[in-house]
This record gives sequence, C-alpha cells and structure tokens, in this order.
Amino acid sequence: MTLDLFDSHCHVAEPEFDEDRDEVLARARATGVRGFLVVAAGGDSETSRRAISLAERESDCRAVVGIHPHHAAGLDEALWREVAELSLRPEVVAIGETGLDFHYDFSPRDRQRDAFRRFVVLARERERPLVIHSRNAASETAAILREEAPGGIEGVMHCFTYGPEDVQPFLDLGLHVSFSGIVTFRNAADVRAAARRVPLDRLLVETDSPYLAPEPRRGGRNEPARVADVVRVLAGALERPVEEIAAVTTANARRLFRI
Repeated sequence: MTLDLFDSHCHVAEPEFDEDRDEVLARARATGVRGFLVVAAGGDSETSRRAISLAERESDCRAVVGIHPHHAAGLDEALWREVAELSLRPEVVAIGETGLDFHYDFSPRDRQRDAFRRFVVLARERERPLVIHSRNAASETAAILREEAPGGIEGVMHCFTYGPEDVQPFLDLGLHVSFSGIVTFRNAADVRAAARRVPLDRLLVETDSPYLAPEPRRGGRNEPARVADVVRVLAGALERPVEEIAAVTTANARRLFRI
C-alpha cells in the first residue's frame, strides 16, 4: 500500500541536489510523498530564492524563507529587507527556519536572539506559520516566543530533539511538533517518548534532507522519499497504524501551511 505522505521540512533546492533533483523528487513521489515544504537553509537571500524558484516550477512544492540561526551574525539591514520582501511571494507559506542553536554557536547568541525575535514579528505580520530550529535552547526558545507572541503563534518546532518534559511549553504556545529521521536512531528513546506527548492533530514528519538520514542509512545523504521511514518508526512508537500516522501528518501539514 502506498502511503499518503508530506515532507514538512526539506532542503531539496540546495546544491547537494543539483545533479539529480528531478530523480530525487520522482523517487519521493513514487513512495507516496504528495507535498514538499522546501526550506531556506543558508545565510543569504539566494537560499530563499532557490526555494521559491523550485516551488514555482513544481506544483507540489512550497517555499519557506528566512535565515538559519547559524548565520544570524550576517543578518544586516539589507539582507533583512530582501528576505522580508521575498516573504510576500505567493509561493511562500511560512517563515524560517529561524530560532536558536546553542549547541554549535556558529553565530553569537545575542545575534541569534535578535534575529529570532525579528522573524517572529515578521511571521505575525505576514500571518504565516513560523518554522523554528532549536537546539540546547528549549527554555529560551519558549521564553522568546511567549514575549514576542503572548497570544501564541502558528508554526512548528522542526526536528524536535528534546525530551518529553520539553513538549508541553511549545504545545501551549499553539505550535506543531515535527519529527525527523532522528526518531529512528537507536539512542533516541527520549525523542520517541516526546512524540508520545504530542496530540495527533499537532504532529508533523520531515526528513530535513540532505541531513539526518534515518536508520539504517544514517550518515548518508538523506532525501524526501525517506519520510516514509520516519512515519513507520513513529507509528511504532505511538502504537498506531502506519497508514493513520501518514494520513494525519499529511492533513496537519496541509492545514498548518494552508496548502
């Protein structure tokens, strides 16, 4: 049986897929993927433009524009104006990915905080969901969201890697929670336990490709077809039918991103 799947976070517009992008998308569609959320991955406006260009060309793709927290230090006023303008394009259904990464600290933390706050405000102004990256910064991520969006905000905690005790603050803010290939890793019991805390109507799945290939392909280039592997392991962790988790997460993605 072919599953009805939606990859809610992938970077297939990036150069890692330049040599075989059409084949990658075809493999995903053959697996049952009916939608791709193509997320800007870099530190300049070109990464957002690539996502938009792919969404223009492929009817089942939509774009997300922003600046990754790794590159927050480079977010000057000129770049901000470019990204804010690109966010008005009809192919753009969300803002991101943005947030805080206190694991790598590739950008100073104060610059990450400033950029995150600006993108929260932009998402509210544009009435678009926010795609949030958060690593080693759960409490501060939630605190900034409460300050900048006290009534809650539409969006998703992408690639959730925190434990079950960290789920509720983000649910209270109105966010969805997305799980990637990490949920398949043998050492990710806490992530699977966190998934069990997420109501079905707030659950999303993703690949984050080309990163985070699921077991047993861990370490290789990931691609959207492997969202099926995420769904199968997630369904097992939740003790629900695979077809149900596929259908629910696809419906949730289409509703959240208005597709």
